[in-house]
Amino acid sequence: MRCLVTGATGYLGGRLVPELLAAGHTVRCLVRDPGRLRDHPWRAEVETATGDVTKPETLPGAFDGVEAAYYLVHSLGSGRDFEATDREAARAFGRAASAAGVRRIVYLGGLLPQGVPEDRLSAHLRSRAEVGRVLRESGVPTAELRAAVVIGSGSASFEMLRYLTERLPVMVTPSWVDTRIQPIAVRDVLRYLVGAATLPAEVDRVFDVGGPEVLTYRRMMHRYARVAGLRRRVILPVPVLTPGLSSHWVGLVTPVPSGLARPLVESLRHEVVCTEHDIARYVPDPPEGLIGFDRAVGLALQRIGEGQVVTRWSSASLPGAPSDPLPTDPDWAGGSLYEDVKERTVDAPVEAVWRVVEGIGGENGWYSFPLGWAVRGWLDRVVGGVGLRRGRRDPGRLRAGDSLDFWRVEEIEPGKLLRLRAEMRLPGLAWLEMTVRPAEGGGTVYRQRATFHPHGLAGHAYWWAVAPFHAAVFGGMARNITEHARRGG
Repeated sequence: MRCLVTGATGYLGGRLVPELLAAGHTVRCLVRDPGRLRDHPWRAEVETATGDVTKPETLPGAFDGVEAAYYLVHSLGSGRDFEATDREAARAFGRAASAAGVRRIVYLGGLLPQGVPEDRLSAHLRSRAEVGRVLRESGVPTAELRAAVVIGSGSASFEMLRYLTERLPVMVTPSWVDTRIQPIAVRDVLRYLVGAATLPAEVDRVFDVGGPEVLTYRRMMHRYARVAGLRRRVILPVPVLTPGLSSHWVGLVTPVPSGLARPLVESLRHEVVCTEHDIARYVPDPPEGLIGFDRAVGLALQRIGEGQVVTRWSSASLPGAPSDPLPTDPDWAGGSLYEDVKERTVDAPVEAVWRVVEGIGGENGWYSFPLGWAVRGWLDRVVGGVGLRRGRRDPGRLRAGDSLDFWRVEEIEPGKLLRLRAEMRLPGLAWLEMTVRPAEGGGTVYRQRATFHPHGLAGHAYWWAVAPFHAAVFGGMARNITEHARRGG
């Protein structure tokens, strides 16, 4: 079949594409920026269509010849109107699929608690349910798979569980740690998604999907600690931590920002357990059975340990992140622009300097004034930004679209150029560009350029307020990167 996949730059979509290819399907990815797929290992095997589900006029051509369409996007975190945005996007997607004669829509939503009125659900779960309903009303047979906590390397739910357990041997926790949940391994989610493409035409319904065990969050943390070889955790639940306070607590302890943690936490207030396993009639369980919690955790930790995390929760673009053209682009509209440029020549081969550049961020840090970077990351999280804790997907390699602490890899030319776009909260747009080239007479020229395009008076004030720190931060960064490369990295 020819399958259209939205969300191919995100956590699940980026893993689904190679699974569909392995199953023999032809895959077309609907993306806002095809360049974000450039460095994926399967890029040459897929078709791409440029479009945006929030812009209906961009959709019709993407569905030409498509038999199954996957809807794996949402606008959570894009603002207070995200429910309306999701509703209209799903409606546009359904209309375009129906007009093109698509035979099947596949959507992954959230597992809903039984007996809880929709108006008492979190906005996140309420919106996910509404999106599924809108897609089913499109007239195209729709398989809506509903899952709770997804356990896999790089998933937001797993990162939250992992860091809470690893960093806090003694925890004062909200009462939701005793809520029953039915987690599912990401491998089983992908198996169901692939199988749903070929469901019979008459199947137009919701399916609950979950793993073989029902656990409380408390039990999940104890089991994680055991698999990870940690001492048993002491967990003390208290009733006074609201979802809002809990999300800030999660944002403080884990890499998951509070804006994303809140819907995850709110989804845990109610019991989320499958009420049926009808999907097995169409996508049979494997002979060895569904993947249990311990094995799912073990597989995820193995991936992390080997540096083989294919996608992360931060793979998707941050909702509302700036997308204005770079000031050097031909279509830049002009305006004020501040720059801080540093250039150094070092007695080291280009490869050595590039190795340091590509390894920047995450555990390696930013090679200057660690406290200053840490404070800047902390301040960003205080105002609702992502901070520094997103880290890296891979410890040694970067690709276009990767998140890198509070930056996003906008462009990378291996051995030559790394350009990062800031995703921290700023009154303007910021980039950090690092280039390496052979020096005349030997050695390497390292050039570093920080660029800031201010928005309004606040933007100008911000630049001049932080300007005194730039000499220390950016100067030290250029000096230490080249010195690290000279010493052999």
